[in-house]
Amino acid sequence: MKTVITIGRQYGSGGKEVGIRAAKELGIPFYDKEILQEAAKKSGLCQKILENFDERPKSLLYSIAMDSYMFSLPGAGAGESLEQQVYLATFNTIRQLAAEGSCVIIGRCADYALAENPNRLSLFIHAPLQDRVRRVAHRMDLQPEKAKTLIQKTDKRRASYYEYYSSQRWGMPDSYDFCLNSSLLGLGGTVELIRAMVEHKEHPVPSPTEIDPTQSGT
Repeated sequence: MKTVITIGRQYGSGGKEVGIRAAKELGIPFYDKEILQEAAKKSGLCQKILENFDERPKSLLYSIAMDSYMFSLPGAGAGESLEQQVYLATFNTIRQLAAEGSCVIIGRCADYALAENPNRLSLFIHAPLQDRVRRVAHRMDLQPEKAKTLIQKTDKRRASYYEYYSSQRWGMPDSYDFCLNSSLLGLGGTVELIRAMVEHKEHPVPSPTEIDPTQSGT
């Protein structure tokens, strides 16, 4: 198996759970926060710094503060900004993990980082707002209005991050191979659909030859 599945997701859509289940179903690794751990090891950056920038939009004041801090460290000098270093460390780690074999990668512009990888299958998981509010409120023991506010804030942050680094539109169909409504088939059904997609990608079935009805003899 060669397929590398990247999953973008609306908050509360169950996208992460779908990714975990799909990875288990297919017997391949699943990467979420693990990407930050690997990026920290390979780049030498502090994991806490990577976490602070993780899927967050560009913040001028925060970047200036962190760049000043990094510049004050022994051996630091002019060069790439901290934000650029985090971006490159994350993207390089995503590409390295994909090069190692099939896996599922959540968020972090992985679809864009692997745009030139022929084994990539990029997905976006979404769901109606009322379903997401219900799921988040139940999971986090929140009132519906607070759950809705959290959803909107998180989605705005993810969209800003994605659109800044990829120059593509977050959640729009033309940015992904497939957009899947997790409420339509449920999380289990969505996983089964992904498994079928991977099977078809790995072993494509030729399309039937079109027959000119005027030449069919019927």
